[in-house]
Amino acid sequence: MHFMKLQCAALLLVAQFLPRAYAVDTSMAFIDAQIAAHSGDSGAYVLDSAEEALIARAWLADRAQRTIEVQYFIWSTDNIGILAAEALLRAAERGVKVRVIVDDLLVNAPDDSLLALSKHPNFDIRIYNPKLSVGVPFHKQAWNVVTDLRGVNQRMHDKTFVVDGKVAIIGGRNMAAEYYDYHSAYNFRDRDVLLAGKVVGDICASFERFWSSELAAQVEEIYETKKLSAEQAQNQYRALHDYANQPTNFAPEVRAAIAKGEDAFQRLAHEAVWGRVDFICDLPGKNTGDAGLGGGGRSTAALRQLVADATADVIIQSPYLVASDGAIELFAQTIGRGVRMRISTNSLAATDNMQAFGGYRKQRKHLLKMGLEIFEYRPDAATQREARQRELVQTLPAAANNEVIFGLHAKTLVIDSKTVFIGTFNLDPRSENLNTEVGAVIYNERIARAVRAAIETDMQPKNSWNAAIDDPDQYVSFAKRSKVRFWQWMPIKPLL
Repeated sequence: MHFMKLQCAALLLVAQFLPRAYAVDTSMAFIDAQIAAHSGDSGAYVLDSAEEALIARAWLADRAQRTIEVQYFIWSTDNIGILAAEALLRAAERGVKVRVIVDDLLVNAPDDSLLALSKHPNFDIRIYNPKLSVGVPFHKQAWNVVTDLRGVNQRMHDKTFVVDGKVAIIGGRNMAAEYYDYHSAYNFRDRDVLLAGKVVGDICASFERFWSSELAAQVEEIYETKKLSAEQAQNQYRALHDYANQPTNFAPEVRAAIAKGEDAFQRLAHEAVWGRVDFICDLPGKNTGDAGLGGGGRSTAALRQLVADATADVIIQSPYLVASDGAIELFAQTIGRGVRMRISTNSLAATDNMQAFGGYRKQRKHLLKMGLEIFEYRPDAATQREARQRELVQTLPAAANNEVIFGLHAKTLVIDSKTVFIGTFNLDPRSENLNTEVGAVIYNERIARAVRAAIETDMQPKNSWNAAIDDPDQYVSFAKRSKVRFWQWMPIKPLL
């Protein structure tokens, strides 16, 4: 499935990143009509390219009428993160109620920025499990690690974006430049899904559970001793708006494309497939903690059942492949039933996580001997390079470096070319037992076949090496191989 073919895919790039003068004044009435026409069903459209994933978020943020509810694991203060925050601020200023939950681990926003946004009457921010970053002094961080190892490793890995309680985006992408092809050195190949209709109610219910959880702390409570005046808050808002209105951030080609793209998102909505879509998610905290660093969760059980029900073919795409004992047993049983199993994952040359790759490298020979077919993503993947050359992102200064490295970040499971899971769940013990995860299970053969074809393209020799015959590790330096050998033998598998 392609988003309005190539010439149309570029039309709505980054609407939320433009000054008001360039925003498209189009209502969401046609989305309401689609939902009404498919009462009781859910609509799904796979956002397979970075460009269309950003377009969808941009269009929805700019046209929200009542609410925006957001969960992210990473929200960076790079160009993408700052501009997205400004887009939400603009929504709040026009009366939209904005609520944001961000995991504490990788928050790097200045204290005053968090406080200023949270001070706005229509903008609330909560931090999930603040034990290592936001408002936590170093000595307390160290104490938390020593006294509560499981607690500090309980992360909210959910990525959900819901507008007006009726349209949502979930998937692998965080809010940072590398997830949208905007980083000058390293970018991810990722996957999201746009959802509408019945399933969005379940996503909203999950958000409310996290919002009311004792693990989600209000920014004002975290910084209870730090005061921010109304004037200081206004200065923060003004700085965000000034940044978003900086002409150097937007090439003329992007502005021209926006001006011509009024019907782009409507076409996307009309291409959505309607039917059964299940939302799977974990509860805040993942599990009771009685099993230490283990314990599983609701998402783990749901995905395990999908694989157990496979009759012919399983394709998995995951940036990290560290199979737990339970996963290895499941794979062995599945292959033993005659089901073909293929996995697309990162190579050592492409990975952003040496520790996780060390865990995979330790078991790679065993997994291949079991009968798994494993394809390791290349840092110079031809399909991603070709797509990047086509996208308008090339017009922006940050994208000028064509020597960018590509890594895999999509988390996808296709069963028998009939059912597909798209979400946040990595194939590793951390996603199984510690991180909360979400995803959509789409029961539609058309979507399943399209996603399967996309993953098979990623497995082609121009995009991946065959782990069984190509010796992918040979393409990295001796120094990097030495580093991964160190992590390979570290006893940290439950944390990977």
